[in-house]
Amino acid sequence: MMINNLITVLAAKKPDTITAEPIKADGLPDIAANSATMADILGIVFSILGALALLIIVISGLRYILAGGDPQRTAKAKQGIIYALVGLAIAISARAIVAFVVNRL
Repeated sequence: MMINNLITVLAAKKPDTITAEPIKADGLPDIAANSATMADILGIVFSILGALALLIIVISGLRYILAGGDPQRTAKAKQGIIYALVGLAIAISARAIVAFVVNRL
């Protein structure tokens, strides 16, 4: 009964009072995204990736310190630091490439 009332209320609204995104011919909403919005979103994504890489470097550094001279544990910690640095370099270069491309649009 409550659902019927809700449907009646929603159907009674005038079309000019309903705010909706413009819809394209294929039925999908038309999102107004510009290069500034894309740059902001990608900046957030790359910042999160950089923060994660920094966290992994810190954790691997602690593992290296706490390894106690064990060659296997120190080697594993060194690999973690190297992998995190490579990931950080890739994230920084990807951000630079994206910024270059977005500024050219």
